[in-house]
Amino acid sequence: MAKYGKGAAKRVKSAMHRRKKGTLKSGSGGRVKSRKQAIAIGLNEAREKGAKVPRKRSSGSRKRSGGRKKASGGRKKGSRSRKSS
Repeated sequence: MAKYGKGAAKRVKSAMHRRKKGTLKSGSGGRVKSRKQAIAIGLNEAREKGAKVPRKRSSGSRKRSGGRKKASGGRKKGSRSRKSS
């Protein structure tokens, strides 16, 4: 079964076209340049109109990726070792 309905796809497509034309604006009134932000606005519009869109995930329930970040092997900037002679 599809996650997103046809209405949601239409809204996202419309938001992407408005972004390309330069007429898509965010909630604060600024122009949207980011592709991801345009998709988010389109999905939000679809949600408001009652289209089939999954619920927004709350910030606390996001899954963590399995891998850890690699620790940097080099020295930190500005921490030089001094030789005493």
